[in-house]
Amino acid sequence: MMKNDDLIYMSASEAAALFRKRKLSPVELMSAVIARAEEVEPKINAFTFKHYDEAMDLAKQAEAKFMKKGARVGALEGLPIAIKDESWIAGKPTSYGSLTTQNFVPDKTSANNERILKAGGIVHARTATPEFSCASYTHSRLWGVTRNPWNRRFTTGGSSGGSGASLAAGTAPLAMGSDIGGSIRIPAAACGVVGYKPPYGRNPDDPPFNLDPYCHTGPMTRTIADAILLQNVVSGPSPYDIASLRPKLRLPTDYKPIKGWKIAYSMDLNVYEVDKEVVANTKRALRVFKSLGATVEEVDLGWTRNAIDTGMWHLEHLFGTQLNQTAKKYGHLMTTYARNFAKKGSKSSADLFFKSMEGAVKMYETFGPMMEKYDLFICPTTALPAVKADFDENKDQVRINGKVSPLPKILAWCMTTPFNTLSRCPVLAVPTGHATNGVPTSIQLIGRTYADADVFRAGVAYEAAVGGWYAKPKTRPDL
Repeated sequence: MMKNDDLIYMSASEAAALFRKRKLSPVELMSAVIARAEEVEPKINAFTFKHYDEAMDLAKQAEAKFMKKGARVGALEGLPIAIKDESWIAGKPTSYGSLTTQNFVPDKTSANNERILKAGGIVHARTATPEFSCASYTHSRLWGVTRNPWNRRFTTGGSSGGSGASLAAGTAPLAMGSDIGGSIRIPAAACGVVGYKPPYGRNPDDPPFNLDPYCHTGPMTRTIADAILLQNVVSGPSPYDIASLRPKLRLPTDYKPIKGWKIAYSMDLNVYEVDKEVVANTKRALRVFKSLGATVEEVDLGWTRNAIDTGMWHLEHLFGTQLNQTAKKYGHLMTTYARNFAKKGSKSSADLFFKSMEGAVKMYETFGPMMEKYDLFICPTTALPAVKADFDENKDQVRINGKVSPLPKILAWCMTTPFNTLSRCPVLAVPTGHATNGVPTSIQLIGRTYADADVFRAGVAYEAAVGGWYAKPKTRPDL
């Protein structure tokens, strides 16, 4: 019998292989994951709705499939997966982390979730999100504060904070997130896991934000192989999303080395103050890429504060406007950060939205030509390991290296939004180590437009060189 701690931190890819060899049962894995959740959930609060009884029944059905010779099994057959509490599963409640929608039950299933269920994935829980996913930290009036498994005084990041926390805590081997300003990559960074923001259109999304190029849905995992596994399930065109791309891109699982690659990097994107420990861990990661035979060069993108304003103008005009419609009726039930975002949306204009489009053009005027000379671009995922778990933008400041950030508080510590602006670029967030407070740090691997395989090729090489993450007890949070 495998140690329970090793079982809950087993990769999904390894578990799937053992299922097929009949050396591990989906029931055994699901039992271990649920037991772990019952133990640590009071400490971290990563889950909202829990479907443990149903999950165990489905695990037994999956076990029967594997025991039957010749039975067809899906790519995710019998694997537990935590789904963010914002996408739909027919007949299951979806709260969006808000008192205003706490009783909402959809009658249809989101395209991504439909594919996960068809592939045999078992949704044992829904993961916490800030209200309407509009913050870089995860707490809400409905569900309370979600805390970082590595140091519970700090945030998990947001908005897919529950997904990041669940993976780090060993309460799910796979999770899904969504990313409109960094909401996959920020919690991946803060929780020390892998997060993938695919290029716009690669994965189908839900209306109306499937038509917003800043909006992406993608996998969050503890290994690169698991991110590939889940990405290959959810990607591809959908008849329900006109923006979804044809043909389906299937990522390989094996990649050539990156010897001879040219890699560009920027520590601050010309805009951010970056924490000294984040800088040190990023430099260490860059040395790993050099050791793999890549040339690593610092570049000047020529970006200014306008690169941040460009993203905020876009988000406020579309996302903020939607929130404002809710705030007009139910503002008294909403969090301060959601009301603040709604207020900004009410002040937006077509002129500002057009300025955001012009800003995006200017950003790519330097980034696009630069990427013709390089195979990959690297920068930190967050400028600070994390803000405190209950961060309140009405009272708290974002301080980095002792300086108060002049950037909008909601994303002041996050270096992710520029790559929602440059939305056709694939971005893979991977861990680089920990700060002295225990909170993980991370880098973003950014590829040329629609060059998904490039960032995974780099990610696979880097993961192998550093020995992966979570493989041994000393590399896991102490809960």
